[in-house]
Order: sequence, then structure tokens, then C-alpha cells
Amino acid sequence: MYSKPTLKPNCPNFGSGPTKKHPGWHIEELSNALVGRSHRSIQGKERLRQVIDLTRSVLGVPKDYRIGILPGSATCAVECALWSLLGARNVDVMSFDVFGKVWLIDILEELKLENARSLGADFGDLPDLKAYNPDRDLVFTWNGTTSGTCIPNGDWIPENRKGLTICDATSAAFCVELPWEKLDVTAYSWQKGLGGEAAHGILILSPRAVERLESYTPTWPIPRLFRLTYKGKLIENIFKGDTINTPSMLCVEDCLHALTWAESIGGLSALVKRCKDNFGVIKKWVERTSWVEFMASSDLVTSPVSVCLVLPSLKDKEEKSSRDFLQSMATLLRQQAVAFDFVNHAYSPPSLRVWCGPTVEKADLEAFLPWLDWAYASFQNLLQDLP
Repeated sequence: MYSKPTLKPNCPNFGSGPTKKHPGWHIEELSNALVGRSHRSIQGKERLRQVIDLTRSVLGVPKDYRIGILPGSATCAVECALWSLLGARNVDVMSFDVFGKVWLIDILEELKLENARSLGADFGDLPDLKAYNPDRDLVFTWNGTTSGTCIPNGDWIPENRKGLTICDATSAAFCVELPWEKLDVTAYSWQKGLGGEAAHGILILSPRAVERLESYTPTWPIPRLFRLTYKGKLIENIFKGDTINTPSMLCVEDCLHALTWAESIGGLSALVKRCKDNFGVIKKWVERTSWVEFMASSDLVTSPVSVCLVLPSLKDKEEKSSRDFLQSMATLLRQQAVAFDFVNHAYSPPSLRVWCGPTVEKADLEAFLPWLDWAYASFQNLLQDLP
């Protein structure tokens, strides 16, 4: 029986999005936000350009890649790419988490592409990367936020591919190294790796993606929010801070401070190291803890960022009973103000999910895990009665 811990995390936010704010954040940082002003003013455009420039600097995005700010979080950024670019070639779609499966449904049921091929895998696994055909376009998620799995590298993507690679990097950007030479379209949102506020997405285009946009017109009508071209030419202003619709300048200011923090600690390499150090805390705990396991099937594919954990004792239980058990643990720790939002997505298998991104402090994870042991022990006697 685990005794009740006494040391609590300084910050109990372990949810996978929106995620914990960066260390040292306080609301006063937003006091200079350009509220009540047009985002199309000189100052407004300058703030948005600063976000684009700092994004390029921190992530190491090549100079000839375009970076644009879109509405609707990563969802709009991904959909923008799907609606604007697909249809020119056959397409492979890798789906191994909740959101990858959403992109597959949209491609099959909304765009109705008959030339789409599904490369799927169960939660905790990855599809066979070698099954991808580089003559085809590819839509895939880099890090499975809801499956606890992550693409290990980009070695399987040839640089001389004929198709485009469209990557949902929502929980990978700022957390792992991304091989830009292997990515033609990359989408993510501020509220994951940066701990930023919601509702804005980033779309990064390679020269090959721009070439496709300017040489190919889909057969379907494209909603205004997804339009990246006008009269066959890229709308360059989108990638210079002139957004498609009105952004929140409070969110923009918050993102600027997060990017400035990232740059101040050493940029991407420092962010990735923080993720690895945080994951190391979880890994050591899992190795010595009998009641929990990684959802990922092997070390090679385990996400170091959105760490998904399953309970072997729930394996043969009904799904509703399993979810109720996990929610009981979460409620207990929420009442103790120890940890918030660490139960996995409703469409994932019943599991826990702990965000280990770069804004999380290692010491907070170390303080949290004994409480997780205590919460499990507090309800362990109920397991035998679960249907």
C-alpha cells in the first residue's frame, strides 16, 4: 500500500493540449498585446511577422520554406493542405492515432478520393513505414498524441520522392527533431509544444508544395479558409503575416513570449533535451512499477512527449468500467490539486496520458508520479469487482 505523498508539483498541468505554459510565464507578459487594434495595421503585421521569423529560427526551418499563420488550430492547417493539394497523385494515408484516423475519414468520405490507400495500425503501433510508395502523396502524423507512439526518424522517406509528404506535426513541433528535407507540408498548433493559447495553426510549405499549388487545381470547390492561391499563384501575403481571417493578438503576444523563451534557453536542441529528460523520469518509473505499462509496443516507437500508459489490470474489463476507474483516479488527484487532465482522449483505448513536452518541469513529474501510485492504490480493491 502506497502512503499518501506530501510533496506536490509546483504546477499540476499535465494535459496534452492546451499544455502547461512555459517556465516563468505570467499574465503580465501579455500587457503589451495589440488589443483593440487591427491585425492589418503596421504594428499588427509586424507582430505576426515576428512570430513567423522566430518560428523559423527556433525550428530551423529552411529559408526557402514558407510559414503561414492560419485560423482553426492544426485542424484547419491540415485540412487546408488536404483540400488544396490532394488529387494530383495517388495518396497513402498513415493512421495510427485518433487524428490520423480523422484525416483518413476526410480523405475517403469528404474528398472521396478513390486513389487513397490506408496504411493503418492499432493504438500503440506504427504502420509499416516501408509500405509507403514515394511515387504517391503521403499524409501522416509524426507523433501520435493519443496513441503514445512516434515516428522514429525520416530515413524511410527518400529525398527524390515524386509525391508530396503532408505531416501533421501537432505534438511533434518543438518536441522532437523534424527532418525538413523530408517534409513538404507541415502543420501544427501553438498549444502543444509551445504551451501557447489555442485557435491558431501553422502551415509550413516546401518549394515542392508551392509548385504543386501553382500547377494543380483540385476538381472540388475549396472553402475560403482553405484557399492558398489566387488566379493560380500562391497568396504570398499569408506567409508574411497577413492572415486569412482575424487572429487573436492576445494569442499572438503569448506565442511571441513562448518563442522568445525557447530561443533564450538554447532553441530546438534545448527543447528536445527537456522532453527527453522529462520522458526519462516516466520511463524509470514505468520500469519499476508493476501496475502500469506504456501503450507503445516497443521502445523504438514510444513517444517521448505524449506518454500514453495502460493498466494491465484493466485489460479484460469492460470499456466503460475501465474509463470510470481511470476517471476516479483523476478525480482524486484533481481534488488534491496534484494533477489535471491526464486521462487519455475519449476515442483512444482506456488509458492515462502524461504530457512531457518542453514547457513541463522535470521536478513536477518527479513529484506527480508518487501521487499516481497512491491514487491507483486507493482504488485497487475495486478492480476485482469491475465487469
